[in-house]
Amino acid sequence: MTVAVSLSPTSRSSVALAAVCLSSLMFGLEISSVPAILPTLEQVLHADFKQLQWIMNAYTIAVTTVLMATGTLADRYGRKRVFLIGIGAFSLASLVCGLTQSASVLIVARFLQGMSGGAMLICQVAILSHQFREGRERSIAFGWWGIIFGIGLGFGPIIGGMIVAVSSWEWVFLVHVVLGVWTLFLALHGVQESRDPDATHLDVAGILTLSLSVFCLAFFITQGPELGFASAAALAILGIAGASFVAFLIVETRSRRPMFDFSVFRIRAFSGAIIGSAAMNISFWPFMIYLPIWFQAGLGYDSQAAGLALLAYTLPALVVPPLAERLSLRYRPGLVIPAGLFIIGLGFVLMKLGSAAAHASWLTMLPGCLLAGIGLGFTNTPVTNTTTGSVPTERAGMASGIDMSARMISLAINIALMGFVLVEGVRSSLSAALPDLPDAATLRSLAERIAAGASVSPDQGASAATVHQALTDGFGWVMLYGGIGVWLLAAFSLFVFGRKEPDGPRT
Repeated sequence: MTVAVSLSPTSRSSVALAAVCLSSLMFGLEISSVPAILPTLEQVLHADFKQLQWIMNAYTIAVTTVLMATGTLADRYGRKRVFLIGIGAFSLASLVCGLTQSASVLIVARFLQGMSGGAMLICQVAILSHQFREGRERSIAFGWWGIIFGIGLGFGPIIGGMIVAVSSWEWVFLVHVVLGVWTLFLALHGVQESRDPDATHLDVAGILTLSLSVFCLAFFITQGPELGFASAAALAILGIAGASFVAFLIVETRSRRPMFDFSVFRIRAFSGAIIGSAAMNISFWPFMIYLPIWFQAGLGYDSQAAGLALLAYTLPALVVPPLAERLSLRYRPGLVIPAGLFIIGLGFVLMKLGSAAAHASWLTMLPGCLLAGIGLGFTNTPVTNTTTGSVPTERAGMASGIDMSARMISLAINIALMGFVLVEGVRSSLSAALPDLPDAATLRSLAERIAAGASVSPDQGASAATVHQALTDGFGWVMLYGGIGVWLLAAFSLFVFGRKEPDGPRT
């Protein structure tokens, strides 16, 4: 007799909830803990700035690639089956990440991690929806899932820093092998199998065209300076990105079961919330990739201290959502979401001022970090609830998939964009301070090393004061980009929501 047979229905549901929560913890940690060790990876793997970007981007692009595909596969072949495969693949990919000593291999392994992580993520919601059907227990289950997922995202930086401090960077990845074994065991014995009998078609053309478009755009942004933005190769890559996106739009309008049903964008509440979803990921989340570099290279903190400093940026997002939900019920999401985005932008402006202070420290950064985190807390949960609650019930799964895709696509693109702004800001500062550098290639190479947080010796042509000022200037431009970008989208979101109170889900 197996363990699953001996469990009561209530106990089995509790075991399933534990499996889902553990998998959400792993997914969240792999987004937020890795940025804290990027300076370490730069040193031990001899990774350059572009490789560090791709170590993060590979994960998010891969998640985006599989979100809608695995949702369809799970509906057709079984949510439990796909969930188990995702957990096993995530654990194996984490093992490769922890054992490799090559930046290139790590990037490939991170892509595999992202694919399996995306499969886990899309199955989590489906499993909870199937296994917890009563109102109260369903609310409790999704509440715990959200809390654990938030802990993974919020405490990831300090966990990553602490692991490096007490052990080695490899365990930031290897810990998921241990967690994965436990999660696999719990899922095997707790999760009930479920399928959607209507899920008979996989939108392969939509998946391939959207994934190719996102990948080529991110590649153009990161590799453009080296190739030359006006070069034939760079323009060809940009052309492929544009053509692939147009092909995606055509495919989705003609597919029998499209990955994206664009008719939902006619619902103002849905469209306004999706803009808010993208706005968070052009500002708050991609900047979390680079903020540890500022704390370590710019302010001189070690990885553990940088992780502690990052808590001011991430913890408010765990505390504020209950208040955000009450405000959404009272004042409607169409006001709360743009207001949250505005607060994020204000936080970025204050961080810029704090980073440029005469004696910059975590204290000068604190007000801006706190405000950005508070703004995210006001935005994140209302966005999710609005995207799924503003469409008919039978379209809630698709709405959730579009929301997650919007987040991951904008995150992947803006990791690359923020990196480009950072390097260009550093390069511009160096160009003004060091007019005698021999050529543009040397200047760019030096700028990329500084932007990655690497140490630069005086014999490379720049004094410590010049390097620090260049890093300050570069991060100042990044913070300005994040602040202005999220403010523009906040205004657009407010406009799209409109003035009228949404009538609720359409039928």
